[in-house]
Formats: sequence, C-alpha cells, structure tokens
Amino acid sequence: MAAAKILLIDDEPSIHNVITAYLKAEGFEYLSVMDGPGGLEAARTFKPDIIILDVMLPGMDGIELLTQLRRDSNVYVIMLTARSEETDKIVGLSVGADDYLTKPFSPRELIARIKSALRRIQSTNHPSGAASMQIFPHIRIDPSARRVWVEEQLVELTAVEFDLLIILAQHQGMVLSREQLLEKAWGYDYFGDTRVVDVHIGHIRQKLGEGHFIETIRGVGYRFEDK
Repeated sequence: MAAAKILLIDDEPSIHNVITAYLKAEGFEYLSVMDGPGGLEAARTFKPDIIILDVMLPGMDGIELLTQLRRDSNVYVIMLTARSEETDKIVGLSVGADDYLTKPFSPRELIARIKSALRRIQSTNHPSGAASMQIFPHIRIDPSARRVWVEEQLVELTAVEFDLLIILAQHQGMVLSREQLLEKAWGYDYFGDTRVVDVHIGHIRQKLGEGHFIETIRGVGYRFEDK
C-alpha cells in the first residue's frame, strides 16, 4: 500500500498543501496538478492507483475530465465537491466517480478512504484463495477472477460495482440496506450520502441488461434475485 501512486487534481493551494502533507506522511508516491488539461495528461502518464479529483478546475472541469478519462481507464476516482452542489455529486458518480467527499472535509477521512480503496484494488489484482463461483440461472459470478457473465456474455464492472453485486448475490433473497452496502463495499464507516449506492446500483443494472437481477425495496434497500 505504501508504494501506491496517488494523483491529486485540485486548483486550491491550501488543499494541495494539506493533502500532500498527509500523503507524504503515509508514504504514498504522489503527484499534484492544479488544472483540468494537466490533470488529464497526468492521469494518463503518471498512471495512478487513485485519483483525487475536484469538480471545479480551470481549463476543463472535473466532470469533463472524468468523462474523457473513463473512455480508456477504470482508475479509482474520489471526487471533491462543494457542500452546496448536490448536482455535482450525482453527475460525478453518473460519469464514473467511485466515491466523493464534500468540502470542507477531514484529511484523515480522505486517507481512510484511500486506504480502503487500495485494499479493494489489491484484492482485485491479487485475490486470496479460490472463492466459490456463484452460479445462478442467468448469471455467474467468479469472486476470485472478479468476473461476471450474464448467460455467456462477459460483463465489465468497476471494482465498486463488482463488490456491490457479489455482496448482494451472497445474500440472495435478503434485503440489504444502503448503509449495510456502504459498510460492506466501501469497508469503512461511511458518513456521506447513501445515494452513492443508488447511482452504482443503477450502473450495474444497465450493464447486466434487461433482467437487472437487483430489486429495489422502497424505503429499505436492495435485494438480489435470479429466478
């Protein structure tokens, strides 16, 4: 984890000073960029494990940057948004952000989220043991290889999307609340907006196709079914 590469894209010097100090103290390799075009170029050349991306950037905003980045990269992205801009959060998640923090935020919370994401990335790249294949009538999930097939079609999911799907599948028929899914998939006490779950579930449904497999239980959470 100490060798992980973190890219910070934000145009506020105070944010850079604080975050880079924490990243240095944790032993991360990091790069700091202060504008959109430079951030996009750095994302492609520095090849970070995690990007911390502000929405408001000169030259190219964070939403456009992420939209372009997602055409050829699944790098884990934590977006930074102003507390009052609820739309930015949802749009950011919709175009491919994995998580977000609202300003002002605790640098310790950011580091906790980075470490949690890195643990998940590490388990993706180096799965431990041979976890049992989850086989249902129309969908197969291989936890070890982190692959999903609907019928015989391989479906590409992000790390967060896969984690949410396998958690739900492992609890087939049970209703899991958004809070439970946040705790299980993100791996820490999450104090953000639970709509982050709704957006990622929406992405999973789009990718899995007509059957969807994930049922919304209004006012409670979600349930996986494949009959």
